[in-house]
Amino acid sequence: MLRRNSLSFSWKLIIPPTSPNSSALTHIRSTSSIVTPTASTSDTQSLGFRVADRAVANTTSLSAVDVARHYGRCYWELSKARLSMLVVATSGAGYVLGSGSAIDYLGLSYTCAGTMMIAAAANSLNQIFEIKNDAKMKRTMRRPLPSGRITLPHAVMWASSVGVAGTALLAWKANMLAAGLGASNLVLYAFVYTPLKQIHPVNTWVGAVVGAIPPLLGWAAASGSISLNGMILPAALYFWQIPHFMALAYLCREDYAAGGFRMFSLADASGHRTALVALRNCLYLLPLGYVAYDWGITSGWFCLESTLLALAITGTAMSFYVHRTTETARRMFHASLLYLPVFMSGIMFHRLSDNPELISVKNSEALVGYTSTSEASVKELENSDQQKKVKRVDPSGRQRRPPVAFASVAPFPFLPAPSYSSY
Repeated sequence: MLRRNSLSFSWKLIIPPTSPNSSALTHIRSTSSIVTPTASTSDTQSLGFRVADRAVANTTSLSAVDVARHYGRCYWELSKARLSMLVVATSGAGYVLGSGSAIDYLGLSYTCAGTMMIAAAANSLNQIFEIKNDAKMKRTMRRPLPSGRITLPHAVMWASSVGVAGTALLAWKANMLAAGLGASNLVLYAFVYTPLKQIHPVNTWVGAVVGAIPPLLGWAAASGSISLNGMILPAALYFWQIPHFMALAYLCREDYAAGGFRMFSLADASGHRTALVALRNCLYLLPLGYVAYDWGITSGWFCLESTLLALAITGTAMSFYVHRTTETARRMFHASLLYLPVFMSGIMFHRLSDNPELISVKNSEALVGYTSTSEASVKELENSDQQKKVKRVDPSGRQRRPPVAFASVAPFPFLPAPSYSSY
């Protein structure tokens, strides 16, 4: 009896009554039940301390995992990770379009990583500046900052660190042009678009510019320059965002009014102007497929597919314009969600790797490098270009009329003029 009492007393000393690890406590109790009555008190105490230390260690490790999971979830929500991944997808598509026939997949990975960091920083700063507004809206009141799950200094440190890291990564692994576009887009989103949401409805158009820059960033990271052909995907992103956000603003009018945001739909009680703006920008999407084909970016199939896709989203916008109900607005919103991934997939699937503008730029770089070489080298280069032209023949045997050579005019007057002769 004495030994059992002393044994029981020893366990009361080493087990905290508020221990959160119930499984470890059960394990300790089960271990104490198999101790023989003949064991000495010192042996029992040493065994108890060893088991208790193991339980405390397990509790500490579980706490670390919980802390990591908690902050990981907060960072995910601060970054608006799904929206950031959409931004990364547009940037990656721009990189592929600007790469020509050879895609540097490592460079693509670095560009996507840098874009993801910058987008995460911009979205985090947006929530930092809108804590009070988010707390008033049902849709956003459970975000990390309004709910108090993370402190403001912690969120500022997170946004600053990932923003600087993303810009530095683009400058190091891509080029300064891409890094400049990324940094300027972060400033435009966090310090211009975000405060404008509480000042003037023009914020929607500024936000559309922000959304159009990532594919241009990807093009610049791949080609090292900004050209006219690189504007097709940014134009699609710009025009697409207007009906997308008009539908969202119409569906969440009460929520935006409670949050103090001056959206375009709040001053339009009937929804007539909101629907008209959405319809007009859907019509702007119609010629993009033809332009991409005419400029030699894609094949003719994309011209057909893009036109059909634009007609589909225009039909939903027309339905919203005629009826202006929650159901038609939601249908247009869902159509906008479908339009963008299909458009980007189509333009990358049907892209032509021998883009005339990219070939001309590469040829101009080659000619500049050969200015100090012999005439034989220049003739060799011209012969290789002639062989490429011979390959472009119709089934009838006649040579195809080449497209306008962008680089044969200013600012590249030293290149030969395009030839339109046929055999």
